[in-house]
Amino acid sequence: MAMPLRTAPDVSPTAPAAVPERPRRILISSDTYPPDVNGAAYFTHRLATGLAARGNEVHVVCQSDVGPASADVVDGVIVHRLRSAPLLVHPTMRFTVPTRLDRLVASIGPDVLHTQGHFVVGRSAIAAARRAGVPVVATNHFMPDNLFQFGHIPERLRRQAGRLAWRDFGRVFNRTDRVTTPTPLAARLLAEQGFTREVEPISCGIDLARFHPHTEPKAWARRLFGLPDRPTMLFVGRLDEEKRIDELVRALPLVLNETDAQVALVGKGNQRTELERLARRIGVGDRVFFLGFVPDESMPQAFAAADVFAMPGVAELQSIATLEAMASGLPVVAADAMALPHLVDDNGYLFQPGDVVSLARHLTAILADDGLRARFGKASRELALTHDHQASLARFEEIYDEVAR
Repeated sequence: MAMPLRTAPDVSPTAPAAVPERPRRILISSDTYPPDVNGAAYFTHRLATGLAARGNEVHVVCQSDVGPASADVVDGVIVHRLRSAPLLVHPTMRFTVPTRLDRLVASIGPDVLHTQGHFVVGRSAIAAARRAGVPVVATNHFMPDNLFQFGHIPERLRRQAGRLAWRDFGRVFNRTDRVTTPTPLAARLLAEQGFTREVEPISCGIDLARFHPHTEPKAWARRLFGLPDRPTMLFVGRLDEEKRIDELVRALPLVLNETDAQVALVGKGNQRTELERLARRIGVGDRVFFLGFVPDESMPQAFAAADVFAMPGVAELQSIATLEAMASGLPVVAADAMALPHLVDDNGYLFQPGDVVSLARHLTAILADDGLRARFGKASRELALTHDHQASLARFEEIYDEVAR
């Protein structure tokens, strides 16, 4: 029996074999990453997990949270942790032992490096990427004010120390292909400090599906955190010097003249003992509640327990916590400093840093007027809708493709 003829596969130039397109391979470097609790660590984690959820292959290189080096897959992200040591000036932070990252970059073969800073991990990653010909995108979360208290730098030397810190920042970030920062004001700050490169503002963004207004009575959320069912002012962030939380505590006695209020503080930091002492000294120790670290998955409930969000910090390049409060439908009272004015329009009030009387007056006005509180809360949500993190992730992906080309 004659065998059937076998037809040779078409290998002509007009019919090439299909080659599957691999996902973008992104390496993110950061000197801080969860379980660290700060804005930069939180943004970096959400950037990494968000990009991974959109189909990218994402690697993060950061400091070890316990000391030894390690590598693991966490939340869909390959996390490479470098050997670290305790930071003696701050009990909750660590620093990475300086190292060359050439072998790591070569083994990953990233299409782009996205660095979140210019410190030890950031500059090592940038140097390795440059040597390997990998394009570099950089996002700035840095302000010298955030480091002064950790370095115990005297007030009289802070201006000079700040100039040196900005000069070092410029040297490192000038080696990158594209620079972003969370807000237009933060971009303008870099220009004022002598950074001549173009800087694109891209919001850190928030998950509008997770953070949204709740219609249930607030008592249920307050019970979750052991809070009495009374009007609640909320702060979320590190309990550190530049957050100026003492002003919120000092405002509380004035607010209590008009309302039956309390303050809830979410976060850890080296100012807690002083804040507890201050609250007792001015007679409001039973009205200030230190909730400590609250896991990210429980943060929507923390916002649901509050009536107004207060942010007295003076070194905020955007303030993710304030954005999440806004998305949750809370009015905002914030310091008229750095990027915070961008987040306050017809959704709350600004006060001059240090003006405790004005801070108390604004908080009282919101707590005492149900209609005003509802109107401000609605406006907060509408403003937050312009900061959808999916839009931010999409823009970063566009930038990665642009620099890779």
